Amino acid sequence: MTKTMHTGPVKLPKRPDPKLWVSKAPFGLGRIKPHHIRDTIKVVWDNRDNLPYAYRILTQGVCDGCALGVSGLYDQTLEGPHICTTRLNVLRLNTMPAIKPAMLHADIEELRKLGSSELRKLGRLPYPLIRSKGERSFRRLSWDEALDRIAAKARAIDPKQLAFYLTARGITNESYYAAAKAARLIGTNNIDNASRICHSPSKTAMKRSVGVGASTCNYKDWIGTDVLVFWGSVAANNQPVSTKYMYAAKRKGTKIIVINPYREPAMEGYWIPSIPESALFGTKLADDFYQVNIGGDIAFMHGVMKQWFEMEEEQPGSAIDHAFVREHVNGYEALKPHVLQQSWELLEKSSGLTKERMGEFARLLAASKSGVFVWSMGLTQHRFGTDNISQVANLALLRGFLGREHCGLMPIRGHSGVQGSGEMGADPFSLPGGEFKGADISRIESLWGFKLPEWQGDIVGVSLENALLPERHERKLKLFYTSGGNFIETMPDPDFVKRCLEAVDIRVHQDIVLNSSTLLDAQEEVIVLPAMTRYEQPGGGTSTSTERMVYFSPAIDGPRIGEARAEWQIYADLAARIRPELKTAITFNDAEAIRREIALSAPLYDGIQHLNKQGDVFQWGGAWLCEGGICPTVDGKGNLLAIELPELRKPEGHFYATTRRGKQFNSMIYGQKDAFNDAGRYDVLMNETDAAELGIAEGDAVVVYNRSGTFHGRAKREAIARGNIELYWPEGNYLFHRGVYEPHAGIPEYNASVVVERADTYHALKDTKYTEKRIEELEMEPPA
Repeated sequence: MTKTMHTGPVKLPKRPDPKLWVSKAPFGLGRIKPHHIRDTIKVVWDNRDNLPYAYRILTQGVCDGCALGVSGLYDQTLEGPHICTTRLNVLRLNTMPAIKPAMLHADIEELRKLGSSELRKLGRLPYPLIRSKGERSFRRLSWDEALDRIAAKARAIDPKQLAFYLTARGITNESYYAAAKAARLIGTNNIDNASRICHSPSKTAMKRSVGVGASTCNYKDWIGTDVLVFWGSVAANNQPVSTKYMYAAKRKGTKIIVINPYREPAMEGYWIPSIPESALFGTKLADDFYQVNIGGDIAFMHGVMKQWFEMEEEQPGSAIDHAFVREHVNGYEALKPHVLQQSWELLEKSSGLTKERMGEFARLLAASKSGVFVWSMGLTQHRFGTDNISQVANLALLRGFLGREHCGLMPIRGHSGVQGSGEMGADPFSLPGGEFKGADISRIESLWGFKLPEWQGDIVGVSLENALLPERHERKLKLFYTSGGNFIETMPDPDFVKRCLEAVDIRVHQDIVLNSSTLLDAQEEVIVLPAMTRYEQPGGGTSTSTERMVYFSPAIDGPRIGEARAEWQIYADLAARIRPELKTAITFNDAEAIRREIALSAPLYDGIQHLNKQGDVFQWGGAWLCEGGICPTVDGKGNLLAIELPELRKPEGHFYATTRRGKQFNSMIYGQKDAFNDAGRYDVLMNETDAAELGIAEGDAVVVYNRSGTFHGRAKREAIARGNIELYWPEGNYLFHRGVYEPHAGIPEYNASVVVERADTYHALKDTKYTEKRIEELEMEPPA
């Protein structure tokens, strides 16, 4: 069947609409909001030594911020230029000079006094470095010596004792592909990527529910859909350009619904700088907020479906699209009794919302002819993240919101290009164009010309934990090779992660800058390899956006940093040194050669071989996956799944804690104040009534604790659902249990039951028995 193709960008309306204004006060005077003009001026100042190059990056390159996919200043959704503070904030990573030698080779203790933000500002890594155990500073070494030392270690250990990790720091499809191929040629299947701690449950759930692991629709489908639902996603903060799409949707009459414990100010109203009307008066985005409990989304969705089934009993066809379900969906007869048996009392308690509120949302969706569901970390970073997403898919399938215009499921990505990581095979469960199993293994072996390891690789969290295994254990991690990433600032229980990183024999950091994890000791040595940015890579590179657009980003004329090399070149060179007898299998003459091979290895990427100049782009899969309701499953149908309610045990007066992002890009922090609520990095967002009951006033020092750790901060009263608190990430990571992974997708758990107390009360009563008694009242250790 011929797939419908994306039809390109649409125009914004020219006439203003005062009904959508936040305020008649110009530029949001007197309100807490981002200061786009001030921030832009600061970016210009920070890049003043390299402004022409900065300008060329912005106007010629593909954005290395979030995964909306802005090429130059333009995208495939709306006409006109787009730029946002997220992209501007990461710009300096590409334009700054090399770190000065005096600082680069300073005493390690002096460097350790600097946080990652300060280390980042020192500049780019200019040449390979090494620091052996006991040495006080990094020393320089050649590329040959660095790669030979790594290769010698890799040959001396069991391949199961070697692990690769790639973050999404502007990494291109070419680099993901080269890393995936190099790892398997070396003999290890321990290779993972940044989606493991963000959207791995999305891919897993969507595969089992509808047979695909990517967004089924486009951003254009937001514009004119009846209802656009953001689930655990603050797109206005994390993907700012998306506010333009929301504005366009509002102008078309779309209702925007936000489901989140916190009534996010960024989603309530936003001043969009590139739309004059919005820049002046702001734009009301959300039509309604459903403030669900942390972890209560499955119960909420059960409540919605229960309302639908009850509506159907009174008036058949009033809530369920029976024609779509009959033709395109399995599991209806099993799902219906499972949902109807749920008690309203339990659903209300778990979700934190009343039957009436769940009914309002159910009726809104039932009355909508189209809908797009967008979600992010609020749904995925749970030990039941995959079930969360399959429950969203249940709603879409029951309403037929799949495979057509203005409908779909969209896991919105926060990293540029991370969508391509698994699709290129940089994942222990994936290979280019398929899974690490059966026919796909045979297909890739035939294409690559060598045998793949036959054992299942570990997710990155388990690989790190394996560093603490006994010396002779076949999976004890002895060589850890990470491209970007900083696990002590992204994983739960940072102190434990630090122990794991320091227990590795050799740790390799392939990066463009230093971070705090680079400075940790290793049992033998730490090697640092300087990488190029995507804008420096010879032959350019490609990245895949949230909506499956594969963009070409050209090499941009400008300064080059010392001895930095393209990441795909480094992986290929290393693998050839470890397995010289297979050198020809991993040698790529240029970036174009990799793209040609990707087109053969991953059939959906057929077309990538033709991308070679600025503006080149294609979308794999067409405008809509599952077009016409036909899913790429065994029988062509989507699967409704009976999802169990997760057990959420929390004593009265205790809290669920989760994380949020402030002025930052993922773990890279750019400001100490949240631009949307003026909270500091160590503020604890609490419900006003909860705080009053504990005698906690605004700004009071508080202690948040459980068996995993203790967090000292200050209370900030905000519009958050009762019984829930939010802390900033990664500062709050000490409260989350280590080693708790979602069983289907392996994402770590970033939620926990906690005690919140005034600091003076905590310290006045603090003794071992008191603290232990309070912790014992908390939820038992969650099941892994």
